[in-house]
Amino acid sequence: MIAIIDYGAGNIRNVLRAFTHLGHDACITADRSVIRDAHAVVLPGVGAAGDTVAALRARGLDDLVHETIDHDRPFLGVCIGLQVLFDSTAEGGRQGCLGVIRGSVEKLPPGLKVPHMGWNQVHQVFGSTVWAEVPDGAKFYFVHSYYVVPEDESIVAARTTYGVDFCSAIARGNLFATQFHPEKSGTLGLKIYDNFVKATLGTHSRH
Repeated sequence: MIAIIDYGAGNIRNVLRAFTHLGHDACITADRSVIRDAHAVVLPGVGAAGDTVAALRARGLDDLVHETIDHDRPFLGVCIGLQVLFDSTAEGGRQGCLGVIRGSVEKLPPGLKVPHMGWNQVHQVFGSTVWAEVPDGAKFYFVHSYYVVPEDESIVAARTTYGVDFCSAIARGNLFATQFHPEKSGTLGLKIYDNFVKATLGTHSRH
């Protein structure tokens, strides 16, 4: 079972449809026991990082994100689900995020059309099982005005250029997170979801 964390995100059903289309058993849930017992945990989302953190905390789910990643259980973050993992965001004035990953979330440079919306190339920085059969430089769909800046460059799994060369995916152990939306990125986006599930089979253990 793949647990997609329900904190009120608007696009969450698109992510569920992507996994079920691939034949994977998935559910949208805010149930702590279901999330703990899941093979993998997914945190998708659109909107503001600060609002997402507040919504997770209001539902008592912020600590489960920490727990899942700290125990190296399979975790996939998408868009806002990537940004909230960092220490802070510049969005809405400097606000604290979940602090799972050291680093910050910064606004795209002035003079650009924001949000950065549409297809853009994703250049893979290092090999990962999640990239299997995904060509380097393939295009994926983005919708964002902010980007992540990890302190640890070794976790940067992909980069994309839009006014600035920014981190568009991170990978560390069983954690993988993207700034782009795989569920909106056609066949290759679905391939990333499929690769993530298959790469993490057998790695889940309950803590």
